[in-house]
Amino acid sequence: MADTTASAAHDGAQPVCRIVVMASGNGSNFQALIDGVVDQRIPNAAIVRLFYNKAKAYARERAEKAVPTIPTEYFNLVSRGFLPKGETDPQRTRDARAAYDAALAQEVLKHNPDLVVLAGWMHVFSAPFLRPLDAAGVKIINLHPALPGRYDGAHAIERAFNDFKAGKLQNNTTGVMIHYVIEEVDRGQAIMTQEVQCREGETLEQLEGRIHGVEHKLIVEATAKVAAEAVERKSRR
Repeated sequence: MADTTASAAHDGAQPVCRIVVMASGNGSNFQALIDGVVDQRIPNAAIVRLFYNKAKAYARERAEKAVPTIPTEYFNLVSRGFLPKGETDPQRTRDARAAYDAALAQEVLKHNPDLVVLAGWMHVFSAPFLRPLDAAGVKIINLHPALPGRYDGAHAIERAFNDFKAGKLQNNTTGVMIHYVIEEVDRGQAIMTQEVQCREGETLEQLEGRIHGVEHKLIVEATAKVAAEAVERKSRR
């Protein structure tokens, strides 16, 4: 892996957008963000923290290999004691998730972020997380591998692929969007979108590979846009 860094050189007079990234898995989109900060495609920005909620998330190793190292924090629903392992009661689970979200919001806010980027974060946030960050003026953006209003939630690529194979995919086209996060899953205002045309004879794995390539580009471009807006707001204070 090429040397990476959490932040690039900045003009001392220029405000910096402080970015917190949240990831659950491999972290390839997190790596794209690290690289985007390094090569100034995301200018005047610094990744100040990675939160991850899966113990084996490779995103943590990416943060540790960055130069300088990006601080990380493991924040898991069960290991933090919010939900007993094996608990299945729906009400207790809802209550535990709400308590977890509220506590995680406070942990995130300790790092004074201007922007939170969900880069493969496999947990749906509720109001106890979203509202404190909104009150603090912190934008939250998410990557979703589908176009606005289509295939909300999990397994979006697979669902689009299956519809394509069945002749049900609108214009034979799926895509990727970066959007603001609201309480309705994947329904926040789109910041950027890019269409991906499905191809006859293509496997699901091949489609996933092409979509992931689009994700890596789009998450950097959208983060740069929102970060620039945050820097502009800070410069006017």
